[in-house]
Amino acid sequence: MSQIVVLDTNVLLHDPQAIFAYPKDEVIIPAIVLEEIDSKKRLADELGRNARSVSRSLDKIKEEGKLHSGIKLPSGGSIRVELNHRNFAQVQELFGEITNDHRIIAVAMNYHVEQQELPESERKQVMLVSKDVLMRIKADVLGLAAKDYISDPGLHADDRYNGYFTLHVHPAIIDEFYSFRYLMINSLGLQHRLNPHEFVILKDELGTTKSALLKVNHNATKLEPLFLSNDPVWGITARNAQQRMALELLMNDDIPLVTLTGKAGTGKTLLALAAGLLKVEDEHKYKKLLIARPVVPMGKDIGYLPGEKEEKLRPWMQPIYDNLEFLFDTKKSGDIDKILMGLGSIHVEALTYIRGRSIPGQFIIIDEAQNLTSHEIKTIVSRVGEGSKIVLVGDPEQIDHPYLDSMSNGLTYVVERFKQESLSGHIALEKGERSKLAQLAADLL
Repeated sequence: MSQIVVLDTNVLLHDPQAIFAYPKDEVIIPAIVLEEIDSKKRLADELGRNARSVSRSLDKIKEEGKLHSGIKLPSGGSIRVELNHRNFAQVQELFGEITNDHRIIAVAMNYHVEQQELPESERKQVMLVSKDVLMRIKADVLGLAAKDYISDPGLHADDRYNGYFTLHVHPAIIDEFYSFRYLMINSLGLQHRLNPHEFVILKDELGTTKSALLKVNHNATKLEPLFLSNDPVWGITARNAQQRMALELLMNDDIPLVTLTGKAGTGKTLLALAAGLLKVEDEHKYKKLLIARPVVPMGKDIGYLPGEKEEKLRPWMQPIYDNLEFLFDTKKSGDIDKILMGLGSIHVEALTYIRGRSIPGQFIIIDEAQNLTSHEIKTIVSRVGEGSKIVLVGDPEQIDHPYLDSMSNGLTYVVERFKQESLSGHIALEKGERSKLAQLAADLL
């Protein structure tokens, strides 16, 4: 059964293709949304790009008719720009001041009231779609259906891919693995599909301490032992099973895309940097180590900071420098800037300055990747040149971007889209290794 879908501005700024995400429904775009989109289209950032994309899409649609009258789509749905946003009685009575948000809610409420006046058999559900939690709460207060916009509706927080799982088996199977150094996946009788480079922890179902750590091969046909021993990587030794899995992926030159997620203190960035340094400085597998992170301010923007570009960027890049100082202290002492200048093969940059480039033969680390949109992730990964490896690192539960959440951010998006591909690997780190206090804070606060 089709429904009437009223889109909030933030949905279109998050995903310009949201216009077409409801092909069977009647999509309503309030006029005030167009005004807000228009105010963003001159911006030089992702919001501006999305605003311009929405404008182009609507311009193409209106070739088929008048948007304010509604335009039928081949899929059976329709798109309409709603000009009547002046009847605020339902909203104003409860919330008083009329803001742009309240105007959008009023449009949805007007449709809801109209539908209630129709015979029950002819009614359509009116759904307000917004990424603003408070908007959805206000709609709920008014008895209006509202939901978040998720570009991949089949993805739920409980279903997020971790990159590994534990399997309890008969001890004879563990013995078989240690004897033959592999296990065929189809012999395990699993009810779900395994992904390339996914890890499996085998445990004795009878309760003994017998166990094994295995990895799915590149074409997901058998389980193999890890090729990497637990030796230190640039002075860093894995402290738990997930860190060992992460290093296994990071050190494998046949896996050009690695994604690492986890709370603060789980070692994501440190492990990626250690692997990158070893690959660039010791093995010379890559020409450069490029480390970047998006500049998403939690307070004042970069323009408020004094100094030249390097001085402005230093506060955002400082977590990376902290990790580099820790790693280089294990090999040599001295100021980290002098060390990096002397090496010449390590570059720390804001993500803004690597877009649009083709990057061959480099070990690339993108820190805080959860603050990127799906389009930004696509832009970055699609720039990776021949012979490069890219590592995306971040915590999907710690979002600073105003239009992203734990499920709609670019890092979660790329993990889910690439999990079945042989060119990628993913691990969700769980145990904090920074300190007991840091782990407790990450869990409780």
